Amino acid sequence: MVQAIKIQKFGGAEELQLVDIQLPKLQANEVLVKNLSIGLNYIDVYHRTGLYPIPLPSGIGLEACGLVEEIGSGVTLFKVGDRVAHSSMPIGSYSEKQVFPQEKLVMVPEGISNEVASVVMLKGITAEYLLHRSYPAKKGDKILFHAAAGGVGQILCQWANAIGCTVIGTVGSKEKEAIAKKNGCHHVINYTDHNFVEEVEKIVGKNGIDVVYDGVGASTFEGSIEVLKIRGMMVAFGNASGYVKTLDIKKHINTKGLFFTRPSIAHYTVTRKELEDSAATVFNALLTGKFKVDIFKKYKLSDAKQAHQDLEARLLTGPSVIIP
Repeated sequence: MVQAIKIQKFGGAEELQLVDIQLPKLQANEVLVKNLSIGLNYIDVYHRTGLYPIPLPSGIGLEACGLVEEIGSGVTLFKVGDRVAHSSMPIGSYSEKQVFPQEKLVMVPEGISNEVASVVMLKGITAEYLLHRSYPAKKGDKILFHAAAGGVGQILCQWANAIGCTVIGTVGSKEKEAIAKKNGCHHVINYTDHNFVEEVEKIVGKNGIDVVYDGVGASTFEGSIEVLKIRGMMVAFGNASGYVKTLDIKKHINTKGLFFTRPSIAHYTVTRKELEDSAATVFNALLTGKFKVDIFKKYKLSDAKQAHQDLEARLLTGPSVIIP
């Protein structure tokens, strides 16, 4: 038996229950991983509340770093003792141990701590596909990133800065202005105090942005379209303020011949090679200083409720982990 967080129904943080569970029998292509550090992500809240529905009852959590304790008879990619990380289904990383398919795991290189490895898989791979594949950013590009002080923003803005882009970030508070500035933004706009369209135009002129990376959604969409250049790219990868429910081709695309994409990590890690290449790119960028990650807060597994309450209250201003 191992301890894990389970939910029986969708709802608030009180639905997170610490229970003893029996792990399933190891199948041929699976490994048993002892989790050393678990990544805390806002998608965990979406799963808990049912915004992103999952079959119930269920574990929770998509991201962790741990040690391989046992391997199935058909496992060829890993051996006992390997340090591995993941950021995908099957859900259930809020657990002392976890059974996981070998093809969804990657090796963690020396020089990257357990805590950092457990928070850069989801956020780092997201930053990688956004910055290198959804829109391959290059030196001189002018980019706008919404929610620049968030987990993905802190990584992507540093990385874009290293590439040589001009990085404009939006945030929602005074405190977050300093965080975004520290993490690679050349210009930071507080959209609670200023109209971000007007502020962007002061910096790069009208229709001056090459690409907008928008994880906020409904509240920023129209303005994002407005600041893009002719043939610019709109990368809508999240919906923190709600879904963009209507895409009007005539209004939003035709006017400037824009490109529009709504990607997710699943679209960019379809094959084993894509997953391995993306993770390797992220780990290499970390090791060569293109971006750095500082762990903001650590929780015990028994404190998962508090961790979710802090997440929803926007109290976590940096990557945070659960230590089982």
